[in-house]
Amino acid sequence: MRRPSGAKRGRRPECSRGPRPCVAPPQAPDLGGRLPAALLIPGDEGMGLSALGWQVVHRLLSSEPQMAVERFFLGKGFDAPVSADSGRDLKLFPLMAVSVSFEEDFLPLLRALTAAGVPSERTERPAYPLVLVGGPIAFINPAPLARLADAFWVGEAEVGFVDFCLALKRAVFAGVPKAEFLDSVKDMPGLYMPGLSKTPVRRVAAMAHPTPLLACPAASLFTGHDSAVADAMLLEINRGCPHACRFCAAGYVYRPPRHARVEDLRALVEAAAPRKVGLVGTALTDWPDLMPFLHWLAARKTKFSLSSIRADGLTEELLTFLRQCGIRTVTLALEGASERLRRAANKKLDPDVFLSAVERCAKHGVNHLRVYLIIGWPWEGPKDYDELATFLDEIMAARDRGHGAKTREFMRITLGASCLVPKPFTPMQWAPMMSEADLAAGQKRLAEIVRPLRGVALSVDAPFQARLQGALSRGGEEAFELVRLAAEHGGWKKAMRGFEEQAARILDRERGPDEVFPWEVVDIGVRRGVLWREYERAGRAVHSPGCPPDGCGKCGACGMTDWLSKSALPVRD
Repeated sequence: MRRPSGAKRGRRPECSRGPRPCVAPPQAPDLGGRLPAALLIPGDEGMGLSALGWQVVHRLLSSEPQMAVERFFLGKGFDAPVSADSGRDLKLFPLMAVSVSFEEDFLPLLRALTAAGVPSERTERPAYPLVLVGGPIAFINPAPLARLADAFWVGEAEVGFVDFCLALKRAVFAGVPKAEFLDSVKDMPGLYMPGLSKTPVRRVAAMAHPTPLLACPAASLFTGHDSAVADAMLLEINRGCPHACRFCAAGYVYRPPRHARVEDLRALVEAAAPRKVGLVGTALTDWPDLMPFLHWLAARKTKFSLSSIRADGLTEELLTFLRQCGIRTVTLALEGASERLRRAANKKLDPDVFLSAVERCAKHGVNHLRVYLIIGWPWEGPKDYDELATFLDEIMAARDRGHGAKTREFMRITLGASCLVPKPFTPMQWAPMMSEADLAAGQKRLAEIVRPLRGVALSVDAPFQARLQGALSRGGEEAFELVRLAAEHGGWKKAMRGFEEQAARILDRERGPDEVFPWEVVDIGVRRGVLWREYERAGRAVHSPGCPPDGCGKCGACGMTDWLSKSALPVRD
């Protein structure tokens, strides 16, 4: 992929004017006094194409005349990384900024640094490069990578991140030692430097006013066949989620929930002129402009796809339109096996509404319905699976009613069951995690339920992978040892055997109400007492209201109102 001829570097235009076309920059020319910045992502190019946050950082840095940013795809980390733009070695870059979205990414990152000859522990790197970790991991729980990272970017890159990079550029070109530079910026908003920063460090957020609006929606800078949505420009419709499901980190660490302005999204599409658009968000059907925007895309003959939809948002109008546009797969989230577990999760789902959505899908010729479920709740038991079996029978009946006599299409159903990982900064952070054996037993029970159902398939996660994710997401700095063991002994399975006792301490006990967590070096804005109250309500299977549609101004229920006054920063265009 190449930049169109005559394209120039420069400051990003106003949000409403959109990004550059979805193409990659050419090989880096003579740096001309610019700071070389390596932008790393664990995984292959497809991971980068699917990661909006990583592409936002690339757009911000590549628009700065004082920065020379290049992309590095780490793959599985075994080979010494080289720039995808110039072929230059990673060690030539004084800034190595890595975006980490998933705990399993820790291993390829560590491997890649080792393969490049870069010491994996910050205490072994007294001089540059500076290794900066960003992405969701940086503000969900940075502790497992605290031994590796010189610094973490805590929050959203649209505010303050470029200013930090420019400060680093000045320091490097002035010959300022790394330790002296780190000390000078240790209390900069959005930066957490282990051992230096005053904690807790407040997450920074890009805010528009009023608060329900997203200041600057993310959009793909690059597209390609290997993206999760192939050859599509990804557009961020909303950030955060107002429904406050108790297991969902996104509903807490991205508060306040914000919607994009439709005029901003239209401008992004007009500037890039993509063949296809992928709409990304946690609560798409909550966006009041969804239908007008979809009609606008259709009028432009721009194809589109949607992420999962809430059953109560799948209206007759929306489904009819989706089918007219050729969409044949719909995804609905059930979450809990029983109504009691859904109340514990704070999933506000009316079973009749869900069944009506299934019937509507079958009636309109949807040929694949995906239904997502979570197993492994602390309060889960045989009766919950019995209730699920009954409800799946009702889903089959709803499908049959929808098919009727006029529909030739048969709607197959995939029940996707993931394992609950109690995540930091959610009410579930106090909960124990179900054992691997019990998770496997739950999956076996699901298989028994699904087996006699015509046209229904079951897709499940590996319980081992879920437990691994739990140990890495809930551990402190000791969890870095698990990553090191995996790098030295050929992978996670052997490493977990050597980390078994520590993993048990991390996962297999209910935490006390006053226990201090390693991730609390970060302040996400939601008061700890609010999370504890929600955990107690989960145990009683009691619902709580979500975030108000008009934003935080008149609410104050979770602490975000006070937090916003201190932590929301201007967006840098």
